[in-house]
Amino acid sequence: VQLQASGGGLVQAGGSLRLSCTASGRTFSSYAMGWFRQALGKEREFVAAISPAGRNTYYLDSVKGRFTISRDNAENMVYLQMNSLKPEDTAVYYCARAPAGVLTSMRARSQTHSYDSWGKGTLVTVSS
Repeated sequence: VQLQASGGGLVQAGGSLRLSCTASGRTFSSYAMGWFRQALGKEREFVAAISPAGRNTYYLDSVKGRFTISRDNAENMVYLQMNSLKPEDTAVYYCARAPAGVLTSMRARSQTHSYDSWGKGTLVTVSS
């Protein structure tokens, strides 16, 4: 599978961005999808994940209420709507694919090695 994230850019604090991730392949709807981010000099961290059918979503505590993950299985797309952005949200954002079972464990779904495919990231810069 190939994943490609897009939609990043420069935005002022308090603004919004919508990231998109397109996936190739016929098995998209069988997998969980996640978003991670990596700020300069920091480790990659979990941001959000969504179950294969989109019924269950999970978030990093610091983005709850501000970010929303969604997916469109007919179009092989996953999205991350980011509102009320803060300078600390500045990072390269990556989409990734994981077997559905990893979502049952908070630890598993938050770990990069649980995800088997990664796209190139898209840079989000939030100015103060």
